[in-house]
Amino acid sequence: MAEKSPTGSAASMSKDGEKGDVAYDIHQMRSMSIGDVVEMVDTTHGQFHRSFTPHQVHIISLGSNIGSGLFIGTGAALAAAGPGNMVIAYLLVCSCVWAVLQTLSEMTIAFPTSGNYIDYADRWVDPALAFGAGLAEWIGWTSIVAAEASFFNILIQFWAHDDFPKAASLTIFVVVTCVIFTMPNTVFAWFEYCTSLIKIILFILIILLSLAIVGGAGPKGYVHHGETWTDFPAFKNGFSGFARAALLATWAVGDQIFIGIMGGEAQNPRFSMGHATKLVPYRVIFVYMACVVFITLLIPSNNESLLGGSGITASPFVLAIQLAGIPYVSSILNAGIMCGILAISAESIYLSSRILRTMSMQKLIPQWIAQVDRQGRPLRSLIITCLAAVVLTYINMSAGGIVALNWFVSITSASFFINWMIVAFTSWRFHKVLAAQNDTLFEGLYAWKSTLWPLAPVWLMTISTLLLICCIYEGAKPAGASGTTADNFFQYTIGIILIVSLTLGYKLILRTQWRDPKTADLITGRRKLTPEDIQQLDDYYRLPGWRRFLTYIKLW
Repeated sequence: MAEKSPTGSAASMSKDGEKGDVAYDIHQMRSMSIGDVVEMVDTTHGQFHRSFTPHQVHIISLGSNIGSGLFIGTGAALAAAGPGNMVIAYLLVCSCVWAVLQTLSEMTIAFPTSGNYIDYADRWVDPALAFGAGLAEWIGWTSIVAAEASFFNILIQFWAHDDFPKAASLTIFVVVTCVIFTMPNTVFAWFEYCTSLIKIILFILIILLSLAIVGGAGPKGYVHHGETWTDFPAFKNGFSGFARAALLATWAVGDQIFIGIMGGEAQNPRFSMGHATKLVPYRVIFVYMACVVFITLLIPSNNESLLGGSGITASPFVLAIQLAGIPYVSSILNAGIMCGILAISAESIYLSSRILRTMSMQKLIPQWIAQVDRQGRPLRSLIITCLAAVVLTYINMSAGGIVALNWFVSITSASFFINWMIVAFTSWRFHKVLAAQNDTLFEGLYAWKSTLWPLAPVWLMTISTLLLICCIYEGAKPAGASGTTADNFFQYTIGIILIVSLTLGYKLILRTQWRDPKTADLITGRRKLTPEDIQQLDDYYRLPGWRRFLTYIKLW
């Protein structure tokens, strides 16, 4: 390919007995010269294994981020915002998936480090920004585990009619989620692969059933002519409703950093990330917008069983099937949604532990946390993350379930759009560093560059700023509430306050310095394409266009 062969080295290198990789010092800032490349291998704390095959990455990319946010959380958005606000909010947030993956992938493909954009924020911007990014990501994804636990309990109670002990359902949830990480990484990879297949099949079933119910299927069914739009407020609660729906959409869609983290441990990051960057945005937009449109057609926004209503909460899709009088299917959907929730929870633990380990490697937090065992698991960061997730999960017992859930959703949403801002700004600095050092990264064979850069980071920053306004506005004037309360304001802004204050505190106390573009690190973790990588890409691009298209949708 591609990359030039190293003719010299700016770092001291030592051969690794098995893989021919090199030792490194992650904090030694160096500039790129004559194609020097150092792939990140840690001989002190242990090394991750590249456990994900390209096919697993493909299937997991198809099913990732399809969970309770889509299956249940959309009901809360409909109840608060009405169908018009909901469609606009979800469409804007879904467009950010394209923007964040375009922005992130060109950095990840060149520097496929586990921990991803936190490493990039450190090496190209400022260690304080890396600390803020890592903190936001860790808090956000750990909170997701607790939120998913709340939804798991909701699904259990749908069957038990609120007679099953909440403590028991939460315990089942945390045991299943955490036990996966006592096994090798390959078990987690296969677990995510299988649950992603279940979610894909579930989604196809939901779309087909929804289409049939709109046309009048079912013993109690009737043709839906859009009366849920005309008989009820389409833009319920005005901008407050839109703000609430936008924050729920952000939490549901996710920040897509999981794809970048997974790409850092993929066997061929260039192929896997390039593939996912094209696949995931279209998949997310199609999945979410199709489901959102069907929900707005099938369920009125005043239905009491939507999340936050007075009835027994259920998925909007389950409600639609019950209203149509179709037997048995609602329980099948409920079981499938439970699998999706467990998968999202496991993804959250996986991602949070990698984030914590990366922060430790970069000396942003104590280094003893960085230890990786012989099976390639960041054991100490996994233990810390699992303990934090368990504590947050059982907070559901002391606080009211819906109250605790709202706090978790708000914290997660804030962490996601703040990190989108950080990714967008880091991309700009990345290009500035490349220009300052006259680096030819994008000129090599199979080099990958963001389409129409800087369109993606500019759009990402714009929508993230809108979400910041939504968060503050919803705190000051919540949808459906009569006035502002301190409790509500802090519920929506606590994530912003925590992340910004701790980041500024880190900056002031440690007096961190901005990286100089002329000397910023363009070596550590930079990965040359191997002959096997090049062969795989050659084989792929020799395929006719229709065959390449099929690789994006195949499930085998």
